[in-house]
Amino acid sequence: KKVQDVHAVEISAFRCVFQMLVIIPCLIYRKTGFLGPKGQRIFLLLRGVLGSTAMILLYYAFQATSLADATVITFSSPVFTSIFACIFLKEKYSPWDALFTVFTITGVILIVRPPFLFGASAAGGGESYSLHLKGTIAAVAHAVFGALTLVILRKMGKSVDYFLSIWYYVILGLLESIIVLFIIGEWSLPYCGLDRLFLILIGLFGLGGQVFLTKAIQIEKAGPVAIMKTMDVVFAFIFQIIFFNDVPTWWTVGGALCVIASSTGAA
Repeated sequence: KKVQDVHAVEISAFRCVFQMLVIIPCLIYRKTGFLGPKGQRIFLLLRGVLGSTAMILLYYAFQATSLADATVITFSSPVFTSIFACIFLKEKYSPWDALFTVFTITGVILIVRPPFLFGASAAGGGESYSLHLKGTIAAVAHAVFGALTLVILRKMGKSVDYFLSIWYYVILGLLESIIVLFIIGEWSLPYCGLDRLFLILIGLFGLGGQVFLTKAIQIEKAGPVAIMKTMDVVFAFIFQIIFFNDVPTWWTVGGALCVIASSTGAA
């Protein structure tokens, strides 16, 4: 969110480049190759495209709306995951899942605060609300694409090396980002100093987050890991106050409680 002078798509491209520099030596060391098993390549391609699109949408959401709002909305992903798992993997969708879906939708509505439900004063007027709405839509789309990515990873199972999955994610993400930047003409060299440092940190922290989450899933059940991951919301609130001096509204707090209750219940 600190990098406001670089387009979200370009930030995604930089992250892909930094992650690629780490992934290539790992793939060479593990001798997995760069294409993957023949029967799984279509799933790897889908995982790469959907995952990288989710990443671009997330960075746009962070730039367009508040850190807390965007983070909370992305936590609606488990609800979409359970729905897509039911449709594509024939996994059970219980009445509890339906209840958690309602909780999540309620949380998102509290954060979006549509004028036709809350009135113009609660929503906030003008261009700032329009940008907030765009950021919210991007965050919801990120949750949907992220859920589809998880379903594809589940479909592939352990037949595909994890680093190979990330390789498709970064290489297709880089190609997608370059194509989109070429179309919209938003390429700009980051300013010297902090912006360049932030872009390097995005790549390193992004990769670190993926590695630690994967390690957590390997050594602990998915439920407790998912519950611990809801701490993202708490950190987002804290960092938003510390770094941006932006205190979240009570609407956002209420929405966050609904979404966290939903994620925890699903876990």
